[in-house]
Amino acid sequence: MKKRVLVSGGAGYIGSHVTVELIQAGYDVVVADNLSNCDLTCFEGVKKITGKDDIPFEKIDCCDYDAVDRLFSEFRIDAVIHFAAFKAVGESVAEPLKYYRNNLVSFLNILDASKNHGGCNVLFSSSATVYGETDVLPVTEQSPRQPATSPYGNTKQISEDILRDTVKATAAYGAEVMAGMDRQGPVKGIALRYFNPIGAHPSALIGELPRGVPNNLVPYITQTAIGKRECLSIFGNDYPTPDGTCQRDYIDIVDLAKAHVAAVARMVEGKMKKDYEIFNVGTGRPVSVLELVNAFEKVNGVKLNYKFAPRRAGDVTAIWADPTLAEKELGWKAVRTVEETLASAWAWEKHLAGKA
Repeated sequence: MKKRVLVSGGAGYIGSHVTVELIQAGYDVVVADNLSNCDLTCFEGVKKITGKDDIPFEKIDCCDYDAVDRLFSEFRIDAVIHFAAFKAVGESVAEPLKYYRNNLVSFLNILDASKNHGGCNVLFSSSATVYGETDVLPVTEQSPRQPATSPYGNTKQISEDILRDTVKATAAYGAEVMAGMDRQGPVKGIALRYFNPIGAHPSALIGELPRGVPNNLVPYITQTAIGKRECLSIFGNDYPTPDGTCQRDYIDIVDLAKAHVAAVARMVEGKMKKDYEIFNVGTGRPVSVLELVNAFEKVNGVKLNYKFAPRRAGDVTAIWADPTLAEKELGWKAVRTVEETLASAWAWEKHLAGKA
């Protein structure tokens, strides 16, 4: 029997790419999304890429426990990948309560439903922001988590802790002790700490589609290149880095999606070495914001109008991964180049504008 994966937030940027890879790897997928930060554009693209018109889509808010519970009652769920969260660092600094309420309550509900329906494998969409402002680079999974520099990053740290403790409790106490509900079962979990996903599917049928002004760098680059935005702001050129701009580990979205498939397989095939595991998902190569902008111009033959602006609250100076553990344990590593990824991002933007 095919294993079924619930992808919460599955109509969004990362969720749609992961759904494609899961289906192509032979999984049945149920997509749940409240469409608060996306529309059905990418979900329709997923159906075109996979040739499947019957992918179940449930429009629910994961902050509504009854809705999540109904989903687990309707479908036999073997694994959950949880993406349903707000993700803009700057916005989280301005609106912390919005982030704590949505990001934590939605994940609590997923874990409660997983436990109450006999146990489940839970793959949490974590982030490099859990490392905070660190002095030792690259970061490994053993690198200490520094205080989060934003409420967004803090919700990722807290959610990791919640998953770890839930896994520990369900393993230790079992169904009889926990609230006397005999249908409760164990939860096993993996947290994937990924770095900066960019790019689009090679088909140009799905990609990053922010509502309003983009919070992430690459969609702002492509929207500036296409003429939708007048000027790109680079936040800060006085960081202690070679060119003064922040350094990040930019990973191709398809590479990232494949890491999720490898992690799901590890869970459902019983290959986990511990009931709770953590993996970095990155390239291991730092690229500065200015380097990325220059690479986009060179690869796509487009001149960008950009300016330097003051630093943005919540941004760390530099962060990049040591992805050794993921390669060793998951059999996964990033393979696409920054140039290929930036070309795919531009192809997606032109597709959206009808210029492809």
